[in-house]
Amino acid sequence: MRAILGFFLTLLLAVPAVAQDQPHQRQARAIYERLISFRTATGHNQVPAMANYVAETLRAGGVPEANIVMLPHEQTTAMLVRIPGAEAVRPILFSGHMDVVDARPEDWERNPFQLVEENGYFFGRGTGDNKAGIAAMVSTILRLTAAGRRPRTTMVFAFIGDEETGMETTALVAAHPWVRGARFAINTDAGGGRLTADGQPIMYGIQGAEKTFASFHVTVRNPGGHSSRPRPDNAIYQLAQALLRVREIRWPVLTNAVTRAALGVTAAATPGPAGQMMARFVANPDDPQARAALLANPDFVREVSTTCVATLLEAGHADNALPQRAQATVNCRIFPGVTVEEVRATLVAAIADEGAVVEVVGTPSASPVSEPDQVVTAAISRSIHARHPGVPITPYQEAGATDGRVYRSTGIPTFASSGIFMRESDMFFHGLNERIPVAAFYEAIEHIHDLAMDLAVE
Repeated sequence: MRAILGFFLTLLLAVPAVAQDQPHQRQARAIYERLISFRTATGHNQVPAMANYVAETLRAGGVPEANIVMLPHEQTTAMLVRIPGAEAVRPILFSGHMDVVDARPEDWERNPFQLVEENGYFFGRGTGDNKAGIAAMVSTILRLTAAGRRPRTTMVFAFIGDEETGMETTALVAAHPWVRGARFAINTDAGGGRLTADGQPIMYGIQGAEKTFASFHVTVRNPGGHSSRPRPDNAIYQLAQALLRVREIRWPVLTNAVTRAALGVTAAATPGPAGQMMARFVANPDDPQARAALLANPDFVREVSTTCVATLLEAGHADNALPQRAQATVNCRIFPGVTVEEVRATLVAAIADEGAVVEVVGTPSASPVSEPDQVVTAAISRSIHARHPGVPITPYQEAGATDGRVYRSTGIPTFASSGIFMRESDMFFHGLNERIPVAAFYEAIEHIHDLAMDLAVE
């Protein structure tokens, strides 16, 4: 396998970069630049403005008004765009989200709400998460409309307004008559390729499963008192002990077909002991040494286990008073098949303190695994191999959360594929100085168009 991979990488060195001077690519870049300028983080009320810009751009490109619908919700909105097909079959959904995690301009080296091209990268909040996907969908719609060719299958493009928060507009989209009962969804918000440190592609992942995102409040209450009269049952100390016990939880090792496939491909591309342990685990998930190695590796523990970590703290009310309340938020990414209540029960048992109350935050929901679809996998493979011949392609499970979990929970199989290849060291989504390679943006534009043509038109 390593020899084959080496042969693939030799081929990749000869693959020319995607041209960046075609009219539709110049148009896509201009759209991308405008999208980045909208501060579509919660609290800024810019998602509707961005949606209106996209709608105006599509109308100017010839999309009929009847094929565009807004789905407003509180201070945000979703938008659907439909391209009717000739055949009376279930539609295909493409999806991306317009909102972003906020960025403070004073913390960044560059203005996060201005697209900056520098040293082979596009910098800006949302460049990768997920405005490249939005630009790719808009570009695809404009190209299909300009071609004037009616597709075989109806396509619906969903522009989501709150993926980074409640995903409530995603639920509105999933329930809409244009979307309900879709054959499958292509999610532009995940799925992508991994580059080596020197920029060579070594694998491409199609996201077909996600962990459940769930947060828990751990709360300790106390009568408090004057700080000059300390008491042994200080709420902050009690909470600290509870969190130390959470840290010591050893969650069980779990696998499914998607994670085993991903680890198998990753093992072949990972040199040294780490790759060897992954290969051993794929061959025998009960191998104790392999299990221990994966659990100890922060890059891979998320692939084989539930994880929980303290993320927020709130305690006390005055410098000169003992705390009457101390609360921590513990965020968990739960392996498919494990319930939220099972995780809460594990936290309660580990903390072993009746004075520390563990409560679920909100109403987290799980979603099923989307088993690989041969038609979708073949279309994605054709597109990726057109630019990167022979690169290994595998399904994988997302440790984070995307709109895909909402679609899957309503019965729509969802496969995430962005077309973007990146180095691990360049992954700054949600962080400072978010970026993607310039070449990756143009490949993403072509990738989504490829999938629309392959799956619905030709």
